[in-house]
Amino acid sequence: MAGGRPEGRDRVKHVAPRRAGAAGPRRYRGPPHNAEDAMTFYVSLFDDSEVVHVTRYGAEGPGKEGTVRHATFSPAGRQLMCVDSPVQHDFTFTPAISLFVQCADEAELDRLYTALAEGGTELMPLGDYGFSARFGWINDRFSVSWQLNLPA
Repeated sequence: MAGGRPEGRDRVKHVAPRRAGAAGPRRYRGPPHNAEDAMTFYVSLFDDSEVVHVTRYGAEGPGKEGTVRHATFSPAGRQLMCVDSPVQHDFTFTPAISLFVQCADEAELDRLYTALAEGGTELMPLGDYGFSARFGWINDRFSVSWQLNLPA
């Protein structure tokens, strides 16, 4: 373990939203009152990660005091944003937009898949689907969709 992180965490090559025509690697997330937990979890998984900035709701609202009004963080050096929305939405996330991770080796793929799948839903279990050496697709416990790939 180097720098307090398990070995292999410095090998992630790329994390980016998988969406045609995306202007940049940004994605908002917003189920009620878990943005900080999600952000902290994602930053813990990847090297070159940090919480960049957090603003919180105060007593005046409109969100629950102390929750995330807006935060910027960067897992694997890619900037993402999150919020705790004070609005009750009639929708959830869709796996039509995913974070796609190219893994450097099988150990990294297994580590990330195991961590992200805990409490989540498997959409495509780790396997060989003919387009790469190994691939897995999951919705994590925060309902964020991840596609993890080991290139051939």
